Amino acid sequence: MRPFDYRRAGDVDEAIALMGTSPTARYLGGGTNLVDHMRLGLETPDLLVDVSRLPLADIEDLPDGGLRIGAAVRNSDLAADRRVRERYPALSRALLAGASGQLRNLATTGGNLLQRTRCPYFQDVTTPCNKREPGSGCSAIEGHSRNHAILGASDACVAVHPSDMAVGLLALDAVVRVHGPGGERTITIDDLHRLPGEHPERDTVLEPGELITAVDLPPTPFARRSTYRKVRERASFAFALVSVAAAVDLHEGRIADVRIACGGIAHKPWRARRAEEMLVSEVPDEALFERAARAELDEARALRDNGFKIPLLRHTMVATLRDLTLETS
Repeated sequence: MRPFDYRRAGDVDEAIALMGTSPTARYLGGGTNLVDHMRLGLETPDLLVDVSRLPLADIEDLPDGGLRIGAAVRNSDLAADRRVRERYPALSRALLAGASGQLRNLATTGGNLLQRTRCPYFQDVTTPCNKREPGSGCSAIEGHSRNHAILGASDACVAVHPSDMAVGLLALDAVVRVHGPGGERTITIDDLHRLPGEHPERDTVLEPGELITAVDLPPTPFARRSTYRKVRERASFAFALVSVAAAVDLHEGRIADVRIACGGIAHKPWRARRAEEMLVSEVPDEALFERAARAELDEARALRDNGFKIPLLRHTMVATLRDLTLETS
């Protein structure tokens, strides 16, 4: 590990100011992703700005009935919060499906959103990777591609986003609150992460020095009828082969509104908008879910080793929607 300076910020403004003193400075929250990357030589910051003790670790009720989750709230605390479990069950279940108990005790809300891909070629500095070194090539396209993207990929990158929490938040219409040198702004969770295009080195739309301070959950009518389903190769401490977070509002036997988000299949959490459009105003049944899932996956493209993800995601989406509607309506 290379030498670096360490500063603990006293408030958000100080943290942003410190980041402006070095182009390679990085924010340090739980450290569950960044420290690993420093050990691997993927990140070589000359300054770490510790934001883990800023007053951003509260979960607050909002006047409109929603929740505000501080960026420093630990994953385990968020998953266990009674308001989250009752009003936003998809988020609680997504968090509990991630990593391990030990990591959830350290990982923060803001850090979880900003974790980088676990593509083995990205993590191996001896191999070409456009995400790590733009213009060097993508080893995964012709290499071992079992865990890689089937939607939204490009010739530059086929890596997938690893977060379970982000998939749950996407199905709940979450909004990310950000502070930076230019002041405060909000970003919808769907707009936070980027597809790779020609610049896979850019994971998000955040500008240099910007710090996530909170995530807002609106009081949507579908949030309570929501869930998260993850398919993985072992029961814990494994990233998703595919995952689905879904939330449904039923009214008089029809689907009044629906959100479907998928993980393990794209460079960012994937909003299944085509499937959603087919479901709204319809009477729920398994044949409808199958048609919607097939439509969403119409543009899916498999690599050499991951063709199984297409039927796997289709079946997972159908099963998740069935559980939310046909067995509880």
